[in-house]
Amino acid sequence: MRVVELHDSDWDHHSNLANSLPRKCKDVDRPMSPLISDLKERGMLDDTLVIWAGEFGRTPLAQGIGGEGEKTKPGRDHHKDAFTVWLAGGGAKGGVSHGRTDEFGFNVAANPVHVHDLNATVLHLLGLDHERLTFKYQGREFRLTDVHGKVVKALLA
Repeated sequence: MRVVELHDSDWDHHSNLANSLPRKCKDVDRPMSPLISDLKERGMLDDTLVIWAGEFGRTPLAQGIGGEGEKTKPGRDHHKDAFTVWLAGGGAKGGVSHGRTDEFGFNVAANPVHVHDLNATVLHLLGLDHERLTFKYQGREFRLTDVHGKVVKALLA
């Protein structure tokens, strides 16, 4: 059994990015790499879907300017339009980078994946048809992927 120690620092890097982000990346990378290696070594990666995502993206702009333009320990603000999610195993195509932002990391420049599409793709990888997962509420049929979700076939092995 592997025991992973996580730092007590928070995930919300509105300040002190230069120190907090490298430490948080180690907190994530250290356990995820051996997890995937262990699953692969034991022949379990094909049947196990590993999903890593933050709660949102981060702007590429510095946040935390002090009085009179003096920089404090800057961070980055929340960014709803461009963020990173990765999938491993469970029928996801390995070694693929799908989508990209502009040179500033601000706007989606190619192959956008809406959250409904990501949900549809994950449900597909789990063997579920997202279009059949509906429920009726106030006379309308609803589903997790609303009416927009499409499976992103480029992410499938």
